[in-house]
Amino acid sequence: MHRPLLLAIALVVVRATASSPAPKVFTERLPGTTVEFEMVYIPPGTIELPDPEDPKQTRTIELQGFWIGRTEVTWDEYGTYAFNADIAEQEQQRGADAIAKPSRPYGAIDRGFGYEGNPAIGMTFMGAQRYCEWLSRMTGKKYRLPTEAEWEYAARAGVLPRETLPRETLDTMAWHLENSDVKPHKVKQKQPNAWGLYDMLGNVMEWCVDLEGKAVACGGSFMDKPQQVHPGARARQTPDWNMTDPQYPKSRWWLSDAPFVGLRVVCDAPAP
Repeated sequence: MHRPLLLAIALVVVRATASSPAPKVFTERLPGTTVEFEMVYIPPGTIELPDPEDPKQTRTIELQGFWIGRTEVTWDEYGTYAFNADIAEQEQQRGADAIAKPSRPYGAIDRGFGYEGNPAIGMTFMGAQRYCEWLSRMTGKKYRLPTEAEWEYAARAGVLPRETLPRETLDTMAWHLENSDVKPHKVKQKQPNAWGLYDMLGNVMEWCVDLEGKAVACGGSFMDKPQQVHPGARARQTPDWNMTDPQYPKSRWWLSDAPFVGLRVVCDAPAP
């Protein structure tokens, strides 16, 4: 499978304006379920990213503090949105029933990799956005996908460079082609980064919104070589990601050939 990986050529500088030895965390529970996930507060700071209009130049972006998922969104979470009919009453109470739900994907939902505790995979960028809208209606908080700048800032955690990492460092925190057995793994099996976030690199790449407001997948995945898994790794969807979908037109919700892409959420809640 050919998936061109977009690697930015400029060195990025991350500068945090605040830090804390222990991450600030809140726990969200999906109403009507026992499903919970944690959100970690990321302090304000600045980051420089390649300017999309001129990649030889950089653009400095100031970031307010934000909350980001401690882990990738799991099937426990995404599956509640996509497939759980038992929470219809809670959805109606919160007006979330009006949000479109995905159709069933072609083949096994989890591609045979495992469901409970595993990252949700193979949804389209639109599917990831709709999940955030549903989550917002269900919880009363504003959830969304990270911006590219937020994601990389959180991934680097004031410590990591945006280029290829030493293999020993990478292996402690990321699943990649040479240690994953070519499959995604349950979240939180590797060490977290300096801000307490798991699987920011590898396992599954994560849908984000780039500097031009378009879809981009960040961080590399379990199918990428070690040198392709780092904070500056980027990929764009190609026709190969949905090549074998037998539907016509092809699904708006699922990517039949992209088990390597998932998502992580950001919450626009007040700073702690």
